[in-house]
Amino acid sequence: MRAPAARTAAMPISRLFTWRFVCGCTIPGRTMPATLSASAAASGNAAAPWPGLTSDEAAERLARFGPNDPTPVRRGALAIEILLLFLNPLVVILLVAALISGVLGERVGAAIIAIIVFLSIAINFAQTYRSRRAISRLREHVSLTATVLRDGQWQEIKRHEIVPDDIVRLSAGDLVPADAQLLDSRDLFVQQAALTGESMPAEKHAQRGEKSAAATPDALDRVFLGTSVVSGTAIARIVNTGPRTQFGAIAERLADRPEETEFERGLRHFGMLITRTVFFLVLFILVVRVAMHKNAFESFVFAVALAVGLTPEFLPMITSVTLARGAVRMARDQVIVKRLPAIQNFGSIDIFCSDKTGTLTTGVMSLEGTFDPFGHASDRAKALGYLNSKFESGIRSPLDEAILRQPQPQDDYVKRDEIPFDFNRRRLSIAVAHKDHPDGEQLLITKGAPEGVLAACESYEAGGAVAALDAARLEQIRAAYEGLFAQGYRVLGVAYRRLQHHAECSLADESSLILAGFLAFSDPPKPDAAESLAALQRDGVQVKILTGDHELVARHVCRAVSLENPQIITGDQLDDMSDPALGNIAERVTVFARVSPMQKLRIISALKRRSHVVGYMGDGIN
Repeated sequence: MRAPAARTAAMPISRLFTWRFVCGCTIPGRTMPATLSASAAASGNAAAPWPGLTSDEAAERLARFGPNDPTPVRRGALAIEILLLFLNPLVVILLVAALISGVLGERVGAAIIAIIVFLSIAINFAQTYRSRRAISRLREHVSLTATVLRDGQWQEIKRHEIVPDDIVRLSAGDLVPADAQLLDSRDLFVQQAALTGESMPAEKHAQRGEKSAAATPDALDRVFLGTSVVSGTAIARIVNTGPRTQFGAIAERLADRPEETEFERGLRHFGMLITRTVFFLVLFILVVRVAMHKNAFESFVFAVALAVGLTPEFLPMITSVTLARGAVRMARDQVIVKRLPAIQNFGSIDIFCSDKTGTLTTGVMSLEGTFDPFGHASDRAKALGYLNSKFESGIRSPLDEAILRQPQPQDDYVKRDEIPFDFNRRRLSIAVAHKDHPDGEQLLITKGAPEGVLAACESYEAGGAVAALDAARLEQIRAAYEGLFAQGYRVLGVAYRRLQHHAECSLADESSLILAGFLAFSDPPKPDAAESLAALQRDGVQVKILTGDHELVARHVCRAVSLENPQIITGDQLDDMSDPALGNIAERVTVFARVSPMQKLRIISALKRRSHVVGYMGDGIN
């Protein structure tokens, strides 16, 4: 997906509906797959092997399905928002009293009451309106396009004109324009932080002759609106557009009027109490005065005056002014308050739910340790991994960035060739040669998932000695990297071999490798995370972690922020629970791992149904 005259660089999307655009880049050393060569020729107009839609077919579908806009503007929303502010019980009492006072000739008193009411509503509404205008201005300045196959040619069209069954072309830096199924792909990695909240790119690839069981972010052959292509290329068929996309379903849920908060509920109950008191007191006075044969009109005027006197006229205004001042003070600390009652709700929270990645943690991967094949500290894997990451083509992963942030070892090598990463091998190889002898012996360095690297190894290096792998050693090596996984680390394996030939490298060269060791990465907690959680617990607020990451990683982070021995429930287990059962479990469980954003919403809703005031903090779609 592209902004006008520029391709968007792939990066995590850290806030809903916020897009950042920079100039695009190409990937050196990469070629388009053969199946894409006809459709992705330099001209961009060659015929593709997949039938695209004609302009007439696209127009018909656009009329049937509507524009590809996940959050269409709702007409009349502003008027409804204002109307709801007038439905406060105290406001209703005051307006009725002002109306009666005006009818009875007390125009000055009626005007004063009306001014106070309208002033408090105006202050409340102004804060919300300013936030909405800021969002609208952002939307007006964003014009997104995508490359679509129409009338047999690749064309740049606006995103909102895309319809189901359109064929789109994706490459590094593009934003995915709608939910789609992959028809063909090469080295495709997609950043799905906007849907899952997780910072690591996800691998995707087309599945020949088969379809994924469910259209979820975990599906290997599906890409979704709101995600971005980190590296690779793909051709995809649009499946859902607009509100029918996963992103649109979440956006539509967020666009609904929020549920009544604890503060709003308290104000409503207080208003109803005042209303009942005023009604019965006024009725009682009228009955008594009429029974005593007092003048009925004077009795009615006296009752109205009493009703106005009993109603706290300034309460709505005082509440709005106080909350507005709080919003201004928070704005100075870079906090935007979209709804004023949210400020008071902070004081009522008794359960605080937090995302992990980018919230409790920094969201930036760091290299925590380098180990030999048996888990002992060693710098050999680090030196080789650095060379692999340094010469890798394309957009580097967060793990590569973590390697390159380390102090650079002395290297006197130049790149000779590269075998790109793919989903089946789960590894990437770089061939290097010494600067002084660029045409001499080459060193092939392979880095990737431990299982993928180990499958290509026939020996290992430990303590400077190389020995053959046997069944016993394989078990020890597997236990070593699985132990690192259990500690919450992400792990890469590093291996190498020496090449005598000077021809281009091929997959056949990824054999008879020597395993050098493992690199362990972590997303460290923020420096003040443990202190902040401890402060919440001292104030009587329960803390719960809701994360899409693996349960072992979640347990490791919990220990790092002093949440000891947490009970963990996974997203798969949630799917088997009824809502009442989930509410009971959610009160007792501290950590929910491998949960989607919609599962997080279900957990929070279950806690709220059990009369808890729940706060949530997270990044991305969270």
